[in-house]
Amino acid sequence: MGAIYLIRHGQASAGKRDYDQLSPMGIEQSERLGEALRTRIGTPDRVICGDMKRHRQTAHYSLAPMGQGNAWETDARWNEYDHEDLIVRHKPLYASRALMLADLARTLKPRIAFQAMFEEALQRWTSGRHDPEYKEAWPAFQQRISAGLRELIDSGRSKNTLVYTSGGVISTVVQQLWQMPDAEWQKLNRIIANATVTKVVFGSSGSFLSTFNEHSHFEGEHQHLLSYR
Repeated sequence: MGAIYLIRHGQASAGKRDYDQLSPMGIEQSERLGEALRTRIGTPDRVICGDMKRHRQTAHYSLAPMGQGNAWETDARWNEYDHEDLIVRHKPLYASRALMLADLARTLKPRIAFQAMFEEALQRWTSGRHDPEYKEAWPAFQQRISAGLRELIDSGRSKNTLVYTSGGVISTVVQQLWQMPDAEWQKLNRIIANATVTKVVFGSSGSFLSTFNEHSHFEGEHQHLLSYR
């Protein structure tokens, strides 16, 4: 039986112009994750990394404590959805970042206001009513993730594979394995913490979700490292 460990990236730089890079906490989370993985699985047989900066940085900082270099395979099928495209399709005026920030600031609770707006943008994307408007429609996103997972399972090359990816991707894998309706996907996406592990096992009888959103490495003395955004 083989195992695929889906790893969500460490905390990215929310609110910054370049979101796609780890925050100082994200780096610390990744290092702690690597310590936990070293004890848990030792040396992985294969490492896959999406080609987003936050994926590569999480891989770099977590593989170092495991005694591993940056020798991973890059596969863009494990990339996250384009959150900026989703926002602009939902709120066209927000193509201006300055206007979006000004609108959010007027609410006096900009983080909460942004999250509420983005939840609406996700609902619009997954509804299926606006697919032609997006750079990557929801069904296409689902299909590329399914193809990436199927390739790992069908290759049969590795007993333990690490995959550095994002929360939306991991939620989609879980949704597909459990055959959940699209409307339930956002509930999964909402609760995945940074630098967590979701384990998929596979063998002759099929593929199954073993664990979801594991973050025991952020308990006890490391609980200050737990974050969701």
